[in-house]
Formats: sequence, structure tokens, C-alpha cells
Amino acid sequence: MLAPPNRLNIISGAALQMQRELLWFKEVEKRVLPRIIEARNKKGFTPRALFTKEHEGLRESGEKWMKDTATSCMVVAALIATVAFAAAFTIPGGNNQDTGFPFFLEKASFKIFAVLDAISLISSTASISTFLSILTSRYTEEDFLLVLPRKLRTGLVTLFVSIAAMMVVFSTAYFVFFTDRNLWIAILVTLIASTPVILFVWQHFQLFCDVLRLTRDPDSLFKRGKSAFPKKEASDQSQKRKISSAQLKFSFPCSTNV
Repeated sequence: MLAPPNRLNIISGAALQMQRELLWFKEVEKRVLPRIIEARNKKGFTPRALFTKEHEGLRESGEKWMKDTATSCMVVAALIATVAFAAAFTIPGGNNQDTGFPFFLEKASFKIFAVLDAISLISSTASISTFLSILTSRYTEEDFLLVLPRKLRTGLVTLFVSIAAMMVVFSTAYFVFFTDRNLWIAILVTLIASTPVILFVWQHFQLFCDVLRLTRDPDSLFKRGKSAFPKKEASDQSQKRKISSAQLKFSFPCSTNV
């Protein structure tokens, strides 16, 4: 059955809520007897068929949420890729007409500018391809278990790297232009440029933590509630103790009667 809203809302996003439900279903499936897995209720539903029926609405909501998230992030990644590509051919200070090399080629800040611009372009392109693969997924129940959350994790990480690299490129361009006399301008711009990165992390921190935890270690969902799922060996030992205790109670009055 579908979990109540107060349990579903622990996880951010309908897609990750669907993943949580699937993880619980898989965990329960490991603990029950094999004959129960294919058993049917009065309406003829197996446990898996009933799960699919009860979670159809959540699956559709998860598909819509995942597509909307991928579309929004892909637009941002495309804008960053466009800016990074343009910055690669708009070299700060221009080129020397005689040699064709940039004027500030020997400055460390210019080298950082070139390297981080390439990182921003590559990571934004990787983010676009990742979110595009999310949009073209089948969105079956099993896809919500690991495939889609891992793609979302990869897309968010590469998008964050591209944003951070783009802000560093923007800041180092000021360090290229300004000398030691006006260095405070470049430092001030760098502090201001860190604001979008901090906002991105702050606004998506809970989502990123949920994605990272449930894709890196799905079993962590059950580590805090081990008592709800005792180990099979422990239950077997408890059953054996009950049987031996019953046998002892049965044999004791028989021996006294004799």
C-alpha cells in the first residue's frame, strides 16, 4: 500500500519518494517466505501487481517531476555552455598581432582562466547529455530504483561544477586586467561572484543529500530501523527456542505421571 503523506514527505521529490517505496518493497520481499511472493489476495492481485496498482499515481507524479527538473537544469546547463564557449574565443587582453599569442599568456590568472573555462564547458555539456538521457528514459518502476536517481545525481554534480567553474572564470578575468594597485576590485568581484554558487548549494542542498544518500547506499534507509526487520537467523533461533520450550513443557508432566 502507498505510504501516508507524512512518511513520503521525508524525501524530496516524487521520483525519490517512488524510489523509497520500491526500496521498502524490495526489503520486505527479502524477508517473507518464497510462496508469499507469488501469492494472490481475494481480488487476484500478487504483491507486485498490488504495489503497481497502488503506486501508479506516485509513479506518474515522479515521471513529471523528473522531466520538469531535467528540463529546467538542461536549460541552465545550455546557457552556461554557450557562455563558456564564447569566453574561449574572447581572450582577455587580446592577442599579439606579431606572434598570435595572448598578451597575458604568462600570467597565472590567465592560465587559471583558460583551464576553468574548459572545465565549465565540458561539465555543462556532460550535464546536458545526462539530463537529456533522463528525458528519454522509459520511466518504468525499476528505473526509479537506481537508474534515474543516479542520472539525476550525475546531472546535478556536473551542473554544480559548471556553475562554480564559470564563476571562477569570471573572477579570474578581473585578476588578468587589474594590477596590484587595483587588486581590491578583483577581490571584491570574486566575493560577489561566489553568491550564485552559495545560493545554488543552499537551495538544492536537501535534494542533493537525498539523491546522494539513496544512490550511494540504498540500504541506509533501513539501518536506522533494524528492529523492524530482524535478521532471519535471529528469528530462526527464536523459533527453535520456542519449540524446545514447548517440548520441555510437554515432556515434564509425562515423566512425573509415570
